[in-house]
Amino acid sequence: MNQEKSGSMLKDALILFAITLLAGLILGAVYQVTKEPIAVQKEKAKQKACAEVFQDAASFEAIAVVAQEGENGAASPNEETVYLPEGWAEQGFEGVDIGEVMKALDGSGNVLGYVITVNDHEGYGGDIEFMMGVRNDGTLNGISLLSISETAGLGMRAEEVLKPQFAGKTAESFTYVKSGAAGDDQIDAISGATITTNAVTNGVNGGLYYFREVLMEGGNGNE
Repeated sequence: MNQEKSGSMLKDALILFAITLLAGLILGAVYQVTKEPIAVQKEKAKQKACAEVFQDAASFEAIAVVAQEGENGAASPNEETVYLPEGWAEQGFEGVDIGEVMKALDGSGNVLGYVITVNDHEGYGGDIEFMMGVRNDGTLNGISLLSISETAGLGMRAEEVLKPQFAGKTAESFTYVKSGAAGDDQIDAISGATITTNAVTNGVNGGLYYFREVLMEGGNGNE
C-alpha cells in the first residue's frame, strides 16, 4: 500500500513538473514573439512624444545619463555622459528621476534644445512619466505624458488640464494655484487632485533644473 502511495505521489510530482516546464516554455516562447512588437510600439510612442514636444526638430540624438560622475562606468564612445547636479534632493527632487535625454537637432545637425524624460514617483496612483521639450533659451515647448495611473475624473485629467498649461512657457520653475494662474510661472491645479498636480509640476521643475545645471552649464547647448 505504501509503495502504491509513493508511486502515485511520484507520478503526480512528475506530472506537475511536466506541466510547470511546459508552461514555462510556452511563456518563454510568447515573450520572444511579443518582445520585438512591444519594443517597436514603445519606440513609436517615444518618437511620437519627441515630435509632440519638439515639432520643428528634424531628428533626435540620445545622450547617456548616469547618476553621478564615477558611477555605472562610462558611456559608449559615441555618446556624451551627463550627470545629475549636486544637491538634487536638497532642491526637492528626491522623488524625481531623469531618464533618457535626447538632443533635438535641426536639418543641419544644430542643437535646438533637448527632450528630457522625467519620472516622478509622487503621483497619487504611482509613477507619472512624461517627456518635456526645452529649447536652448529655456522655453518649455510642452510635455507629453507617457505613463499615468491616477484617479479617473481627477488626476487622470492631467492630460486635459495640466499639459496645455506648460506649452510655450519660459520660467525657471513653476508653482500651482487652486484658481486663477496669474503668470507664466503659475499653473492652475486640477480640482480635487493636488497630489497629481504637485507631482507633474515638481517633475517639470526637476527637468528644468536638470536642463540648466547639467545640459546648459555643461556646454552641451552651444554645440
